[in-house]
Amino acid sequence: MNRLDRLEHLDRHLVDELTQVARETIRDELREQTRRQRRKAALYAASGAVALYAGAAVALAVGLALALVLPDWAAALITAAILAVVAYVLRGAARPSASHPSASHPGASGPPPSVPPAVPPTAAGTPYPPTAAPGGHGAAPAPRPGDGPEQPHHRA
Repeated sequence: MNRLDRLEHLDRHLVDELTQVARETIRDELREQTRRQRRKAALYAASGAVALYAGAAVALAVGLALALVLPDWAAALITAAILAVVAYVLRGAARPSASHPSASHPGASGPPPSVPPAVPPTAAGTPYPPTAAPGGHGAAPAPRPGDGPEQPHHRA
C-alpha cells in the first residue's frame, strides 16, 4: 500500500503543476490579446476624433463658400440646415427599415407599444369588430392592467 500512496502523491503533484502551467499560459495569452485590443481601440478613438475635426473643417468651408454670395448669418443657417439633413438621413439609415424587420429585434419594425394599431372603423362605427355574438357567449376576457407586449408572459 505504501507504494500506491507514493504514486498518488506524485499524481497530485503532477496535476497541481499542470494546472499552474495552464493558468500561466492562459493568463499570458489573455494579457497579449488585451494589449492588442487596447491598441486597436486607441487607434479607432483617434481616428474618430480626427474625422470629427475633418467634418468640422468641411462644414466651415461650406459656410465660408456660401458667405461669398450670401450674408454671413444666412450662410451659417444654410450650413446648419445641411448638417441637420445629413444627420437625419444618417439616423434613418441606422434604423432597421419596416420592410426588413431584424431577426434580433422582433418588435423593432412595429409601432411603439403606446400607439394603438390603426384599424379602420367597421360599418357600425366601432373601431374593432366584436369578438363574440351579442349575449356574451364566447367573448374574450378583458385585458388586465399591466398586460402588454413589454410584460413577461407566465403560464399559470
